[in-house]
Amino acid sequence: MHNSDNKSYTSALYTLTMVFFFWGFLSGANGVFIPFCKTHFNLSQFQSQLIDSAFYGAYFIGSLALYLYSNRVGFDFLNKIGYKKGIIYGLILSVVGALLMIPAINSSEYVFILMAFFVIALGFSLQQTAANPFAVALGDPSTGAHRLSLTGGINSLGTTVGPIIITLILFGTVVADEDAVKDAPISSINILYLILAGVFLLVAGIFAIKKMPDVTSTDEPEKSAKLTKALLFITAGILAIIGVGSLLPDSVGDMGTLVLLVLALVVVIGTLLYANAAAQRNADGWGALKFPQLTLGMLAIFVYVGVEVTIQSNLGALLGTPAFNSYNEAQISHFISLYWGSLMIGRWMAAVTVFNVSKTMRTILSVVVPYLAFGVILFVNYISGNAVSDLFIYGICVALLILANFWAQARPAKLLMGLGFLGVIAMVIGLLTTGTLGTFAFISGGLVCSIMWPSIFSLSITGLGKYTSQGSALLIMMILGGAIIPALQGGLADILGNIHLSYVVPTIGFAYLAFFAWKVSAILKSQGFDTDKIESEGGH
Repeated sequence: MHNSDNKSYTSALYTLTMVFFFWGFLSGANGVFIPFCKTHFNLSQFQSQLIDSAFYGAYFIGSLALYLYSNRVGFDFLNKIGYKKGIIYGLILSVVGALLMIPAINSSEYVFILMAFFVIALGFSLQQTAANPFAVALGDPSTGAHRLSLTGGINSLGTTVGPIIITLILFGTVVADEDAVKDAPISSINILYLILAGVFLLVAGIFAIKKMPDVTSTDEPEKSAKLTKALLFITAGILAIIGVGSLLPDSVGDMGTLVLLVLALVVVIGTLLYANAAAQRNADGWGALKFPQLTLGMLAIFVYVGVEVTIQSNLGALLGTPAFNSYNEAQISHFISLYWGSLMIGRWMAAVTVFNVSKTMRTILSVVVPYLAFGVILFVNYISGNAVSDLFIYGICVALLILANFWAQARPAKLLMGLGFLGVIAMVIGLLTTGTLGTFAFISGGLVCSIMWPSIFSLSITGLGKYTSQGSALLIMMILGGAIIPALQGGLADILGNIHLSYVVPTIGFAYLAFFAWKVSAILKSQGFDTDKIESEGGH
């Protein structure tokens, strides 16, 4: 990566953190908006999860489009225009999507809302591809990890306040009765997207006029014909499944929908495993997919993002059941906020390791900082009018995360395996219980997910050499899991008629992530790498 100078661009970094905040804000807000849309449009659980499918599917399509264009013309698109312009173009695209949301909402057509979400997220995909390396370049490269930790923490703060803000906008209060929920017009959300469009445009303008470093990448794409065909096959397969789904008669029902979702899962997993097997026989044309650690890592990112999103996206429906206290859409914001805040807790804790302090001080901060983040969550809910006394007991879950972190001693494979097992245990407890215990068991999945991304990423790209940049791009594409797995859980809930039992989906997901940690350790050791000495990459 090239930076025209090594000056500190503090004000530019603060501007960039706004971009990270609003990515998180909208992701967190969806946890309230999805159950609201389900009620407003009388949707099935599967249909309500299509918001996530549109949102995270756009990340895949956007990343794929960049890859295909760069592969065709022989140079990296962002390298050509620079990361600064990449962020500006992404912000403008999100402005268009936010403005499209207003007529979409006024039309009262759910499909138009999905299309607007897709456009917003397309802009996010371009922003995210450019923003992470840009954050590293805004100052001394040796402290780039500090800036990634800061932006990741701000992103998580956005996910924490998003559910509360959107509840205020939709219902006029954080705690509303049943009548207020039923009478809340969806058009009240218009003001949010007008504000978002204005903020995106303002930040784009600041980026355009502010002096910032000229940042480009020295990595150019290596043409990998077979890899390209595999990616196109996955895309074509998913689009074909969507097409078939749109043509199915209503008589096919929920079972037909679930079968198609399982087929989408098979297309992704089957194609990647076949590609890696073929690459072991003849590596020519497969690019980074010839490395088994990357192939399994792509599946791990796919599963991780899917699990992270599906736990909270289906949480609103779960909390609305009698076994989980029959909360309405206006009463769940502090639980959704706690879930996304759990990711903030873990990421703030992980950020402690990048600061140059004594071992004793690092140990102290590794305990204090997670509870400081927990305090921020409680404070945000308190000033918003939410009750917080029922959240205090969650401090026990925070303690378990801290213990797991000390046990792993910053070793990615060990940490990921431990977190995977904790995730399975938490989901099983949630499946076997109800009420407060079950609620917090499922929400603690956010703590488990909080520091998984850097471990998966680091293990997956170890040993890739000149294919590291290509491998990183492929891992980002696998955010696609957020488009498929929540819909799969929603479809399963419709078939079972039981949203509670559908949480077997994230249980299986956590089990795979534990398996990946074990398997990739063996693979890397066979290649001569010591997994205890691999350092985690910047957070998601």
